[in-house]
Amino acid sequence: MLFGDRFDAGARLAEQLQHYAHRPDVVVLALPRGGVPVAFEVARRLGAPLDVFVVRKLGVPGHEELAMGAIASGGVRVLNDEVVKSLGFTEREIRDIETLERAELERRERAYRGDRPPLDVRGRVVILVDDGLATGASMRAAVAALRRLEPARIVVAVPVAEPSTCAMLAKEADEVVCAVTPQPFFAVGLWYRDFSQTTDDEVRALLDRAAAEIRPEHREGSAR
Repeated sequence: MLFGDRFDAGARLAEQLQHYAHRPDVVVLALPRGGVPVAFEVARRLGAPLDVFVVRKLGVPGHEELAMGAIASGGVRVLNDEVVKSLGFTEREIRDIETLERAELERRERAYRGDRPPLDVRGRVVILVDDGLATGASMRAAVAALRRLEPARIVVAVPVAEPSTCAMLAKEADEVVCAVTPQPFFAVGLWYRDFSQTTDDEVRALLDRAAAEIRPEHREGSAR
């Protein structure tokens, strides 16, 4: 299967999520930026509110590709205790790194969401969407962080994914929906005709549009 673009992928992904359609307890969260157009179509077709879930890796200084943890929307921090212990990081050192990443996370949230409060996910079914999964590192961090916000259920949903990554995430999320799992996989972008970069402006416009279409019952429970 080859998707035309991220909107096409979201429309096809939504077909496999119809059991969540028009339920007041369902919210859709997108991993920006590429996950937002996909999630927009999912949210629109399910009749659910849309928001972003921003995740920033806490990289080891000098070896930033190695994550000691992650921070996410909602003031959440998750640490990889093995990495922290093996490298001997103190809480102060971790806080210094977190402060820098938190500033960037908050900048992105302001750029994407403006003055709107984040959606409240406590006790709700959260469909966590990206445009695809290769290693799944960002999605795994997102799932771990989202758990701290106490949703009733976490559903990972992507149009295309490496098969073993889907299997791995099935052990961490409550449900995983990978529309297609080609083998060999190679890369997410190969499964899209148009995989051009999603801009901050496009993310903001899609969130604004989704917010205008949220049903009244969702507006009332958007933030506690």
